[in-house]
Amino acid sequence: MQLGDLTVFVEPQQGESYETILAVAQHAERLGFGGLLRSDHWLPMADADGLPGPTDSWITLAALARETTRIRLGTLVTAATFRHPGPLAVSVAQVDQMSNGRVDFGIGAGWFGAEHAAYGLRFPSIAERFDILEEQLSIITGMWSTPVGETFSFDGRQYSVADSPGLPKPVQNPLPIIVGGAGKRRTPELAARFAHEFNSVIVSRETFVAQRRLVRNACERQGRDPDEMRFSVGLVLCCGEDAAAVERRAAAVGRGTRWDDPELLYVDGAHGTPDQVAASLRKWSDAGADRIHLQTLDLHDHEHLELVASEVAPQLS
Repeated sequence: MQLGDLTVFVEPQQGESYETILAVAQHAERLGFGGLLRSDHWLPMADADGLPGPTDSWITLAALARETTRIRLGTLVTAATFRHPGPLAVSVAQVDQMSNGRVDFGIGAGWFGAEHAAYGLRFPSIAERFDILEEQLSIITGMWSTPVGETFSFDGRQYSVADSPGLPKPVQNPLPIIVGGAGKRRTPELAARFAHEFNSVIVSRETFVAQRRLVRNACERQGRDPDEMRFSVGLVLCCGEDAAAVERRAAAVGRGTRWDDPELLYVDGAHGTPDQVAASLRKWSDAGADRIHLQTLDLHDHEHLELVASEVAPQLS
């Protein structure tokens, strides 16, 4: 594992402007991080005020695509309940074109009921949300894989598509799809069918290993080589040069995050001095994590990322 296998994962709904996100993306690119992934939320969690207001994920990524050159860009993850699959396929493919093939498309069933109510979105049962996710994945990948000059149709319980030209096409073929979660049945099956990367966010290594096994087993049942699947984990980042710096940054980590399990934050997380964070990331790599998304909550603390790039990453190779 090296710096290019680490991404900066941001949660702008907690209260950040596009200009702040852009500054982080460009700084992460200069430092050599492999990607900038953002959440897809329209309402803050915990005690954050959310000012100046949420930024739309795919509008943000389209702009970043034109203001960066190398770093990969994506969502962790787009909520299937937020958008219809046809227009979403168009948006993601266009951003992939605008970035010259640098998009990672994370998509999930959606989980935050309050933001659906706040923005007039239907929030069905978990079973129906998984039905929506499955059909969206079928439609989006079907549109992208339909040869130019041919049309795509789909007749499902949630959506129907008739004679779509399936345009535009992404630059990447296939465009990498990220699916994640803790589900024991449908989640692994959907990942095995559609995903290039399976992600777990803020879990113990024991849970990660167990979920990784379920996904690999699902791949084998579907006749897919499980080694084709990339596995990633999202961790809250809190790294400091010494104990005092760690404590200072811990205050920022504690603001506006819904993750408050000390075991996950401190024992299996990316918390501590550079040596401690590097040791934890090496353990994740040994457990089967190919990529690590570092949830960076204070987007104005650019020195935080510099410390990871200069003091943590060299210890990972």
